[in-house]
Amino acid sequence: MTSAFLILAASIISPETDKIGIRMNNSEPTQPTAPIDERAFWLSEMPTRGSPIRLAVVGFAICFALWHIATNIWLNEPGKWQNAIHFAGFAFLAAVTMSPFGRNSSRGWAVALDFLYGGAIAAAALWVAYAENGVYERTLAVTGQSWQFTWVDWLAGCLLIFAALDLSRRVSGWVIPILVLTSLAYILFLGSYLPGVFRAASLPLNDVLFRTLYNDEGMFGILASISVTNITLFMIFGGFLVASGASDFVIELSKVVAGRTRGGAAFVAVLSSALTGTISGSAIANTASTGVITIPLMKSNGFRPKFAAGVEAAASTGGQLMPPIMGAGAFVMASYTAIPYSTIVTLSIVPAILYFLSVAFIVRIEAVKYQVGEGIDLVINKGKLVSGGLVFVLPLAVMIYLLMSGVTPSYAASWAIAALVVVSWLTSVLAKVVGSDAFEPVQMGPSKISEALLIGIKSSVMTGILLVTIGIMNNAIVTSGIGNGFSLMIAQWSGGSLVIAILLIGLASLVLGMGLPVTAAYIILAILTAPALAGILADSIIIDQLVAGITDPSKSAFFMLVDSPHVAKVATGMLREEAVALMAAMPFEMAITVRPLLVDPAIQTSFLLTAHLIIFWLSQDSNVTPPVCLAAFTAAGIAGSKPMATGFESWKIAKGLYIVPLMFAYTPLLTGSFNEILQIGFFALFGIYATNALIQRYAEGPLNPLLYVLIIAGAVGAYWPLNWTANLIGAGLVLSVIVLSGRRGRERERALAG
Repeated sequence: MTSAFLILAASIISPETDKIGIRMNNSEPTQPTAPIDERAFWLSEMPTRGSPIRLAVVGFAICFALWHIATNIWLNEPGKWQNAIHFAGFAFLAAVTMSPFGRNSSRGWAVALDFLYGGAIAAAALWVAYAENGVYERTLAVTGQSWQFTWVDWLAGCLLIFAALDLSRRVSGWVIPILVLTSLAYILFLGSYLPGVFRAASLPLNDVLFRTLYNDEGMFGILASISVTNITLFMIFGGFLVASGASDFVIELSKVVAGRTRGGAAFVAVLSSALTGTISGSAIANTASTGVITIPLMKSNGFRPKFAAGVEAAASTGGQLMPPIMGAGAFVMASYTAIPYSTIVTLSIVPAILYFLSVAFIVRIEAVKYQVGEGIDLVINKGKLVSGGLVFVLPLAVMIYLLMSGVTPSYAASWAIAALVVVSWLTSVLAKVVGSDAFEPVQMGPSKISEALLIGIKSSVMTGILLVTIGIMNNAIVTSGIGNGFSLMIAQWSGGSLVIAILLIGLASLVLGMGLPVTAAYIILAILTAPALAGILADSIIIDQLVAGITDPSKSAFFMLVDSPHVAKVATGMLREEAVALMAAMPFEMAITVRPLLVDPAIQTSFLLTAHLIIFWLSQDSNVTPPVCLAAFTAAGIAGSKPMATGFESWKIAKGLYIVPLMFAYTPLLTGSFNEILQIGFFALFGIYATNALIQRYAEGPLNPLLYVLIIAGAVGAYWPLNWTANLIGAGLVLSVIVLSGRRGRERERALAG
């Protein structure tokens, strides 16, 4: 298991290899990119020997990982310097290990050019950080002039933009470079030719360069800060978990919990993927690492190959929804919404449980329907279970405690790394005391620590490059105001309907996910659509106020500028249909200003978080939804099943990706009290089981027309928010279907046996 993680983590540093067939990244790969040669494997393992160049690259990567820890603890460089160093290091690593020269890349001249290219990018990034004060001073000295750059500033800035495009192409394909080039063209000249809300003024070239390099929304702004302070540090923590043997514990624990139940091998896949999500936060990483163990187990347990692969892909997709790491999405969400990371993680626990149980339910139905899942001996390695458990549970507990106490995620991750090293030494000492048969400890000495740092930094290359590159596009969106135009389009097309807006966003996320990593797709969708979705959610509150009548003159006056016959009824109250029409008549630019004034700030914040979580969950669907479903394709390769058939199977199994976001929108699953959240979550389990049974046309046995009616009614009652009568009746109906269908199933088994 550890070797599988090491191979996967090692492969992050470059895209694909046509020689060995390992995809060279640890996150969400997209399209095949440039040819790769043996230099991609300079960082493929901890070298005990090798060429001086390879040792130098590995040494640099390890020192770079140590810098990420140090800069978040005590170095405290200025933000621009920190972000510039961050990109400089990752750009250098990507440039020297992902050559564009194909089979010639092993030649001396190609190696030299790539090193010069990587060094030039790093120097340019550092120069931009150094030159910032000079740019301000020269600009202030020239009254009435725009930003004053020297020729060195122009050279460094243009090289950085080119490098961001080039390196993002190498790690994730052509989609992001094309989007970035389009966004730059939009603010330079293209926007002035577009009609309506998408029309934007053209900006001079030096203004675009300044905004791209120095704005908070640009290359070295908010997104780069998220990567350097949070994401990379958590990737390094994941590297320590892998190197310490904690990944072995995940599989062994899953065997203990689920190995003795019917369909136990598939339940092992669900549990191990849930736990592995705390390590990698990546659907592809989960599938490739746990899948090499769980998919063969499921096949030997009698499950169909495409179903086994679909379960692994669907469960692994949930890894990015699994607290406390949740991929990179939680960090981005915390930065954009100004909602504490600990709040986002805490509110995501119940939804994550619902998702993984939805996958488990369909495993149970499959096992009963096809009479599989019995007669396999899942042997448990107690040594790996005990020793791996200590280095998994204790450091993770330290990190979660610190996160919940309100410290920064980077601080929590740093102490979790320290705790893991200490625990590994204590485990080794304990092993000597009680006897080596009881433990298989991994002592985190200098060699293992170096290995962990290397795994972590390799896992971060893709994200480090992409977040800086997306900063170019983010700056263009903010500068031009096209985000408001896109939000207006969503609001108009949906007609104020929440479900239509969610469907439109889901479709957009699927299209973007075909060519973008999940995190990148989420960031772009959040920038473009979160304001519209949060506004539609807030409109429900405002409509209720309009129905009751807004007697406060300072608030009712906002509607006087709206061209609608219903304005006269604002103070006295109106019908709901009239209130909906009034809100629809309000211009989007006015609505985004008025909503915060009419809705309590705390409620407005909850709507914003709800919108972001809906978008975040929907952005995961590209992993398991044909035609481009990379997690499913990865699982199909392991299972030996047809890729597209596996994709459709994984899409059916992962239907929780659509059910739970609808619950975010239509129930207080995120905004309710503790008791309300538990009530909604508990009864939703009956609804989710019923939904799975309807799709599979099977529960504990075959369904007849009467059972179909009962289970549909049960699902409606179970999903009904905060209605004890409906919930209890719905749960009772679902349980009755389980019992009655179980009898039919046993009769069927006896008939087949006789």
